[in-house]
Amino acid sequence: MRTVRIRAALPALAGAALLTGTLLSTPAQAVGGVHIHHVWFDSPGPDNRSNTSLNAEWVQIKNSGSSAVSLKGWILKDASNHKYVFPNVKIGAGKYMKIHTGSGSDTASNKYQGRRAYVWNNDKDTATLTKASGTKVDSCSWTTRDPSDVYC
Repeated sequence: MRTVRIRAALPALAGAALLTGTLLSTPAQAVGGVHIHHVWFDSPGPDNRSNTSLNAEWVQIKNSGSSAVSLKGWILKDASNHKYVFPNVKIGAGKYMKIHTGSGSDTASNKYQGRRAYVWNNDKDTATLTKASGTKVDSCSWTTRDPSDVYC
């Protein structure tokens, strides 16, 4: 009798594991925990297109996973399809990385798009992170200027 109950329960347990482990996981969990963490879409002060002002506009991603993830070829884009393609870089486990709009020297935690105009709209926009294959990893949207940033 006991063997029959276990055999009858196995398909249900397998189905529950499938639902909780695959179908209900977020895209960020599926790629090692990389997700959009914070967006500063309205840089402080006047929008004068200075490099300082452009670099005060950024998207911060986080790797919540337990191992480093290669971002080579991944794309960060806005709703108007302005794209930043990640070079051959990795984001370490538990680490953050900011992608600034303006110019600067790349480091492990700061990347620069080298643009001379703002990317992120102050009133509404969506930041989308995709793998090189085009698979969506995460997105973050906002519809207000106040405050000038959003945690995702």
